[in-house]
Amino acid sequence: MAEDLAKWKELTRDVSDFSSMLRAARRAEKQGEGDAPRIAVLGTNSIQLIVSVLRALLLSDGQNPRIYEGEYDGIRMDVLDSDSPFYRFAPDYVVLLPELRDIPAYPELFSSEEETERMARESAGYFLGLCERIHEKLPAAQILLSDLVLPFSEQLGNLEANCGFSRTAYLRRVNALLGASRPGYVTILAVDALASYVGKKNWFDETAYFLNKSGFSLQYIGNFCDLIRRQLRALSGKVRKCLVLDLDNTLWGGTVGDLGYEGINLDPNDAVGEAFLAFQRYILLLKKRGVILAVCSKNEEDLAREAFEKNRHMVLCYDDISCFVANWNDKASNLRLISEKLNIGLDSLVFFDDNPTERAIVEKFLPEVAVVDVPEDPALYVRALDRFHAFDWLQLTKEDISRSKSYADNRKREELLQSLDDYGEYLRELAMKASFLPLSENSRERFSQLINKSNQFNLRTRRYSEAQIGEMMEDPAFRLYTVSLRDRFSDYGIIACIILRSEGKSCFIDSWVMSCRVLKKGVENYTFQKILSLLKEQGISELRAEYLPTKKNRMAEGLLPELGFSLEGEDGEGGRRYRLELPGGEIPAGTYYIEEE
Repeated sequence: MAEDLAKWKELTRDVSDFSSMLRAARRAEKQGEGDAPRIAVLGTNSIQLIVSVLRALLLSDGQNPRIYEGEYDGIRMDVLDSDSPFYRFAPDYVVLLPELRDIPAYPELFSSEEETERMARESAGYFLGLCERIHEKLPAAQILLSDLVLPFSEQLGNLEANCGFSRTAYLRRVNALLGASRPGYVTILAVDALASYVGKKNWFDETAYFLNKSGFSLQYIGNFCDLIRRQLRALSGKVRKCLVLDLDNTLWGGTVGDLGYEGINLDPNDAVGEAFLAFQRYILLLKKRGVILAVCSKNEEDLAREAFEKNRHMVLCYDDISCFVANWNDKASNLRLISEKLNIGLDSLVFFDDNPTERAIVEKFLPEVAVVDVPEDPALYVRALDRFHAFDWLQLTKEDISRSKSYADNRKREELLQSLDDYGEYLRELAMKASFLPLSENSRERFSQLINKSNQFNLRTRRYSEAQIGEMMEDPAFRLYTVSLRDRFSDYGIIACIILRSEGKSCFIDSWVMSCRVLKKGVENYTFQKILSLLKEQGISELRAEYLPTKKNRMAEGLLPELGFSLEGEDGEGGRRYRLELPGGEIPAGTYYIEEE
C-alpha cells in the first residue's frame, strides 16, 4: 500500500504537467473503485476527464473514492429530479461546476444600479437555490460550488470597467454574492482566480469547447482538479498550520554567522534586499491570518536572534516566531523537535528552505512534512509559497487569528512554569477562565473546523462537515457544546467541542475534541464536570463513551478510565467501549484550577 501511494504521489507531483495528468487519469480509470469518500461531480460542460484526474489526485492522498459522474449539461436534470441516480448515489460531497451559459439573464445596456443588483441577486439565488435543493435531499452532504469564470471578451471595450451594467461588472457582482450569501454547507471554489492567474487567453480554448465541450483548456486540468482536491482535503481535516523557515538566504541575503546582523542583505534600496523584505511582509500576512511561524536554521542561536532584534530593516520580529530552533543538528531532527514543542503533528508543518539538499533530506526522512520547491531567485519566493497553497483552510475564525499569538505567548508560560516549583501553582497563576455553552449559529464554523482538524485529543476522530453539524443542531437527539478558555496571557476562544447523543435515559459521547494548545491544563476535567452536571439535571442515568485509536490520538487513550468509566468491551482493533452510571464521576474542583467565565 505504501509503495502504491508513493507511485501515485510521484505520478501526480506536478499538477501543471498535462502529460503527467493524462497518464495519471488513464491509470486511475483502471484502478478499482473504493467506497470512501463518495463524491458526485455535476457540470454544465464535459466533466469526464475532470473526474479521472480528480480520482488520481485523491489516490495520491491515500483515498480511493467512489465518484458519480453527471451527464453533460446535467446539473438541473440531476438536482431537480427527486428520484435521480444522483440522489440514490447519496454522496458525501457534491462538486457543482456551472458556467456562463447557466446565467439566466444579463442586464440591458443602461440598466439602473438597482435593476442590475436585483438581477445579480436572482442569478446568485439560482445557483444557491440548486444547492438548497441538494441540501434538502442530502442534508449531510457538503457542496463545492464553482464560481463563474469571467470571460476575456469585452462587449463594451474599455467601458466594461466603467459601467456597472456591463457583463464583466455584473458577473463580478454575482460571484461576490455567491461568497457572501452561501450557507454553511456550501464552499465556493475560486476557479475565476485560478483562470486569472494562468491568464484568460490561455484558460479559454474555443476550439476545444466546440469540439468536445470542455469549459477550459485541458492544459490546466491538473490545476483545476487540484483546486477541488485541496478543498476536499481540508473538509477531511487535513490542514497545514505551521510555516517553518530557514534563515540565511531565505529570510535575508547572506549568512548572518559570517556577516553579522548588520551585514545581511535587507537593504530596501537594493533589488535583492527588497525581494527578501517583500517575502517577510508576505509571511507576516500569513501570521496575521493565523499561520504559526517557526524557525529551523543551522546557526548559532544568539547570532540568529540578533538579526531579528537588532537589524533595523527586519519586518518580522522575534515575538512573531512561535518556535525558534537554531543549532547545528540536522533539520529533520529539528523539525521533529518543533513538532514536539508546538504539540502539533509533522503533517501540520510546511518547510521553506533555499537549500535543495536540506529539502531533499526532509522529503526523504519526513514525508509527512510539506516541502516547498524554493526557486533560486528570492524575487519569486512569494509566488512559490503562495502557489504552493499550503494553507487552504475551509474557514477563517477569530480563533485562527489568535492562534499564532497564543503559541508565541507559550514562551511566557514556559518562563512562568520554570519560575515555580509546583505544577498546580503554575495552573493557578495562569488564572484560567472557561465557559461551557450550547453551540450557537455564530460558532458553527469554528466548531466544524475543530471537529475536522483536531487529532491528538479526539476520542473517536469522527469528521463531520458543516452541513452534518447543522443537521445535528436540528435533531433533538443531539446536543452540541463548546468550551472557551482564556488565561492571563491569551484569549484562546473556542478550544473544545462536544457532541452528545441521547438514547432514552442513556447518553453517548459521540465526539469530544480539544485543541492541542490547551492540553495538560485541566480543561478536560472542567468539561467533564459540566457534562455530568448537565446530564444529571436531565435525569440521564447512564453515560456511554468510546475510544477509537488512530496514529495520533494516544493522548486520549487513558482519559475515560481516569474519569471513572468502566470498560464494557473491545473490538479487536484497539477500540474500547465504556460505561458510567450516573450519578457518579465527581471530580473535585481543585484538580483543574479553572473558574467560570
